[in-house]
Amino acid sequence: MRRELPEDVRGVVFDVGETLVDETRMWSARAVAVGVTPFTLMGVLGSLIERGEDHRRLWSLLDVDKPADAQPAVHGDLYPDALACLRAAERCGLVVGIAGNQPAGVEAQLRAAGCSPHFLASSHTWGVEKPSPDFFARVVAESRLPAHSILYVGDRLDNDVLPAREAGMRTALIRRGPWGFVHSRRPEADLADLSLSSLTELTEAMTTARPAPGE
Repeated sequence: MRRELPEDVRGVVFDVGETLVDETRMWSARAVAVGVTPFTLMGVLGSLIERGEDHRRLWSLLDVDKPADAQPAVHGDLYPDALACLRAAERCGLVVGIAGNQPAGVEAQLRAAGCSPHFLASSHTWGVEKPSPDFFARVVAESRLPAHSILYVGDRLDNDVLPAREAGMRTALIRRGPWGFVHSRRPEADLADLSLSSLTELTEAMTTARPAPGE
């Protein structure tokens, strides 16, 4: 797996779901809300991901109405390596951002959970969703860096790696969550600049390439 940080990277921007946040609790709560078991919901979701179909077809396949309320992220939903990676990036002098396809209120939820990047935004706030080129143009604008010096970190090829690469950014594919495991087996995964199994590996890559002042 490729884990060396490109030398000219000056900023790191993170996706949210299954990159920083473990969504197991939220998907399980959605299953309960619509009256199916979490096992059933996640099995059908996995089949959609494997076939490359829009995961939002899930509700029609289950023959249920989509749950009205999105489950908010809380501190316990962050992956154990998330905050350490965000803080390591900042100590290394990198611009740190968080931007993903998320509902209203996620910015406040993530800040309450301990995330304090240079910028934090959702598709709801920006009014544009990944994989739109406009979303990644906004990432570049908020970072105030050339696109080629930004590393975008995510768990999906279709929403993260491929469109960020098309926008001129460097990319990291993290192999966790259902999309991460399925997409990491596809040939396009080789297009990512870094291949990760955890954010701890990214922390190690950053601190090796850009040791913090005094280290």
